[in-house]
Amino acid sequence: MNGKSKFVAVDLGASNGRVLVAGWDGARFQLREVHRFGNGPVEVLGRLHWDVLGLWSEIRNGLARASAGGRPASIGVDAWGVDFALLDSAGALLSNPRHYRDPRTAGAPDRAYRIVAPETLYAVTGVQTMAINTLFQLFVMAESRDPQLDAAAILLPIPNLFSYWLGAEGIAEYTHATTTQCLDARARTWADDLLGRLGIPSRIFPPLVAPGTVLGPVRAGVAADLGSGPPPRIVAVACHDTASAVGAIPGLDPASAFISSGTWSLMGVELAVPVITDEARRAGFTNEGGLAGTTRFQKNLAGLWLVQECRRQWRQEGLDREWDELLALAAVAEPFGAIVDPDAPELLAPPDMPAAIRAACTRSGQRPPDGVGAIIRCCLESLVLRYRATLEDLERLLGRRIEVVRVVGGGSRNRLLCQLTADACGRPVVAGPAEATAMGNVMVQAIATGELDDVAAGRAAIAASIDLDTYLPRPGGAWDAGLARQRALSEGVRA
Repeated sequence: MNGKSKFVAVDLGASNGRVLVAGWDGARFQLREVHRFGNGPVEVLGRLHWDVLGLWSEIRNGLARASAGGRPASIGVDAWGVDFALLDSAGALLSNPRHYRDPRTAGAPDRAYRIVAPETLYAVTGVQTMAINTLFQLFVMAESRDPQLDAAAILLPIPNLFSYWLGAEGIAEYTHATTTQCLDARARTWADDLLGRLGIPSRIFPPLVAPGTVLGPVRAGVAADLGSGPPPRIVAVACHDTASAVGAIPGLDPASAFISSGTWSLMGVELAVPVITDEARRAGFTNEGGLAGTTRFQKNLAGLWLVQECRRQWRQEGLDREWDELLALAAVAEPFGAIVDPDAPELLAPPDMPAAIRAACTRSGQRPPDGVGAIIRCCLESLVLRYRATLEDLERLLGRRIEVVRVVGGGSRNRLLCQLTADACGRPVVAGPAEATAMGNVMVQAIATGELDDVAAGRAAIAASIDLDTYLPRPGGAWDAGLARQRALSEGVRA
């Protein structure tokens, strides 16, 4: 790297993890991936876990590679939301953390509502109720008198578990903490009263820190693997991967909506204050923390998970096709041949995604998609119809028109997805950066270490470092009829 400063981003996603190095020359970032590794659920006795020790080993390997040519100035870790680790009083891991797709939380929200009304829960947290949320994972542990809760001294969100192992104190970074549904959205503190009512011990929750907080140097045992020189500093970046991604969006303004497109799709707007109304709750919107005290008012939607799982199933069956080939087949498939609700419970974690999609179509009275291209087309059109509906909801709740949709993350590389999004929404789509999460991660490190003044300067630097693609909406298309069909499916009406 030729930059004046060097930053390392550890970016942990639900399907893979990466270690990236960014050189900073005073005007632009030069980002390079140095290590990639798989990630996913590990099933043991019917329970799904994360292999955090395996991830830690891969992170260490990646940090050693990132230090070739000189130690970095700092390191930041971001990860997916909601999941956590419990540690005992000696700082030891009590068990491998459970995966958010573990079935233990099925039905938990309805049982929790007998204690705390959904309106009250939303009024306190501002967070969309999803069974995967930390709140409900802890609630089922309290219900079952899980001995880990008694033994736990501290709860650490997944990215902060790794910053702790790097050498930091046990903390929770604010943007990641907002995904838990355990935080008071207005007070920006842990919702102790709410937690107590649900039997969750508030004593296990760690201190909160803002993104950009320098947590101290890497501990000696890790620094020894990183070559000579001063030990890198650990920075609490925007530790929720979506918060990092949204922080990296050039041109994000009140006229823009964002879509952070990956395994999940997070679609919303950046606001100064949360929107905590019963109308927002009924529409399924959540308020999560952003950089510089902002709120991401967004909806969590199924993303490319459906497509990823279809490809995984086909590979198991011996049909191993690259993404470009799959998308080319989808591009020439019949439009609107079949539509599903991508957020339907039966598509959350089926053992065979193509079979689950065909079954959902049969149940709703539609002809199941026949062939690889038709199934991928069904997934993508169903997803962008959800984008269209969410855009309409945003404009209604905010009382203003949104002029442009900005897509970041891996989905921004999917040209068919971006064009269909522009067509469905009737708005220009600006795509990029694809590496938004890593860019947001290193941008916060640059601010924390004094290389950049603020988020505005960081977004300008990112804009100077990348190329953006624009997709204009094409006229025509049966998007209105398609949206009506999808809404009917969500309401249980046969097509």
